[in-house]
Amino acid sequence: MNDPQQGLETKPGDWPKALFFVALAFSIYQIITAAFHPVSSQVLRAGHVGFLLMLVFLAFPAYGKSRPWQPAAWVLALAGLGTALYQWYFEADLIQRSGDLTTADFVVGILLMVLIFEAARRVMGIALPVICGLFLLYGLFGEYLPGDLAHRGYGFDQIVNQLAFGTEGFYGTPTYVSATYIFLFILFGAFLEQAGMIKLFTDFSMGLFGHKLGGPAKVSVASSALMGTITGSGVANVVTTGQFTIPLMKRFGYRPAFAGAVEATSSMGSQIMPPVMGAVAFIMAETINVPYVEVAKAALIPALLYFGSVFWIVHLEAKRQNLRGLPKDQCPSAWGAVKQNWFLLIPLVVLVYLLFSGRTPMFSGTVGLALTAIVILGSALILRVSSRALRFAFWIALGVLCAGFFQLGIGVVFMVIGALVAGCWFVKGGRETLVICLHALVEGARHAVPVGIACALVGVIIGVVSLTGIATTFAGYILAIGQDNLFLSLVLTMLTCLVLGMGIPTIPNYIITSAIAAPALLELGVPLLVSHMFVFYFGLMADLTPPVALACFAAAPIARESGFKISLWAVRIAAAGFVVPFMAVYDPALMMQGDSWLATLYMLFKAALAVCLWGSAVVGQFQQRMGVLERLLAAAAGVMLVMAAPLTDEIGFLLAAVFFGAHYLRHRRVSAAAA
Repeated sequence: MNDPQQGLETKPGDWPKALFFVALAFSIYQIITAAFHPVSSQVLRAGHVGFLLMLVFLAFPAYGKSRPWQPAAWVLALAGLGTALYQWYFEADLIQRSGDLTTADFVVGILLMVLIFEAARRVMGIALPVICGLFLLYGLFGEYLPGDLAHRGYGFDQIVNQLAFGTEGFYGTPTYVSATYIFLFILFGAFLEQAGMIKLFTDFSMGLFGHKLGGPAKVSVASSALMGTITGSGVANVVTTGQFTIPLMKRFGYRPAFAGAVEATSSMGSQIMPPVMGAVAFIMAETINVPYVEVAKAALIPALLYFGSVFWIVHLEAKRQNLRGLPKDQCPSAWGAVKQNWFLLIPLVVLVYLLFSGRTPMFSGTVGLALTAIVILGSALILRVSSRALRFAFWIALGVLCAGFFQLGIGVVFMVIGALVAGCWFVKGGRETLVICLHALVEGARHAVPVGIACALVGVIIGVVSLTGIATTFAGYILAIGQDNLFLSLVLTMLTCLVLGMGIPTIPNYIITSAIAAPALLELGVPLLVSHMFVFYFGLMADLTPPVALACFAAAPIARESGFKISLWAVRIAAAGFVVPFMAVYDPALMMQGDSWLATLYMLFKAALAVCLWGSAVVGQFQQRMGVLERLLAAAAGVMLVMAAPLTDEIGFLLAAVFFGAHYLRHRRVSAAAA
């Protein structure tokens, strides 16, 4: 399995100049097209894919870890960009002759197909290209299959037309989302990282939890949850916050496998943590045609329960092993860190307000990105120049922007940034600040590569499924196996997500299973958004389950432990989180899809209690070590609370009361005897 960052592992300042400027041009292209929409949607998508192909072939070698051979790399890179230029130059002609390919169209389409498959192989390994290749073969030869799997038959030119031209293949919905929302939010996260947001989150978490029982592990959970609000990338979180939290946990007595698992499990939750969720959330919003805010709202309570369950299990494990935190005088002040760098929160607060006030993710992301650039440049001016007039002018400009950009448009944002850049260029230290911003632009392009290539390649699946209608057949098989049994269908869907996740990232995992399994769940009465969230959630969990757990293998070199051992611990730590999607399906109020707030509050209480019971049963610890019968009783109570059959809630609450009562009495007896 290739490392998604393998070809771009060095810092931007260490890159070859050509690669640096290609990445910079990519980010500038994305910002301009997001702010001013100078080209059509089709050309925007083609340009996005063209730049991705350039970056991949210039940065990732065909084999091994050495730099690509430059002559061949440039030929492939320019060929990739050439496919985008072809779409732009002949846009009107391609629309007029839609479905009737010329020889040149056919050659360009085949070239694009080969380049995307090869780019995906270099970035993510062989698993995803093989799966997409099987779908491609099905589109070409599926007419010869027996029974319901057979389709009416399609020529190679029809397949090329479906995949390489139009919006049902490589340039489908995932690529559109990658070229608009996802790229902007990746850039937003990159700018905040360069501005020092990672340090702010880490210091804040250290100040709150570092000195408490199991402090280092709790810092990992809290900092990863906070990082998740701006990055939406699990593996990226592992390699950023993990560099600090994993060695810290090991230093205070945590086993390497457990330390790596805590970080991997916490980091993967970033994909379901609003406001900036993972790329899948934006794809989901486009796919099922709901506002992004609805997806974020549905994910909020499950995300809090997920991190709450991880935090709870970490607490119980620390209690079981008597793992203490850091001395309080070695921990920074949480509120001191906020007071020192509070201005970094301005873009995040504005972004949340925009998203939840009904603005589009593209508008919100562009304004958030612009505000982050203003904060970086403006704070540099304030720190390096003592002029009160300059400070006053900066904060007035920022205030006017925050108060009036709704009416004045995004153009004002860039005017303000331009003024600050011009001022910063002539101020001592200003050029270094501009270099930091340039590096943030390049970092954003780097982080966009694995996401964008995955989005382009899964266009094969979307194109073939929409052309052949195979999704309906698979949904019928799931319904037949489940025999109208919702629980069995949910388990089958969960296993499908986990098995697919062994070899492919979350994005293609979601796209495949949402196309195949989500329609079956919909037929069984599961609401549309909940069925897609169920698939999304377990696609995420697949990165923690052995034998191939991407997040755990990312943590392995930092923890200096086997990725497989880390994944075994990760499943145990995330065990309580496995029950949350099932509870949401049986009662959608957990995803705020119910009829009233009272129903949501009741489900939140019930889910939190179930998570508490499951965590105690898994770890075998509550107030003190638990016996086998106590663990079975806690697990049984948790199962009853998850099920939605008549009287199961009442039985679950009764068993929970018996468990808590019996455990408390035993704890008092043991404590009295010890005294």
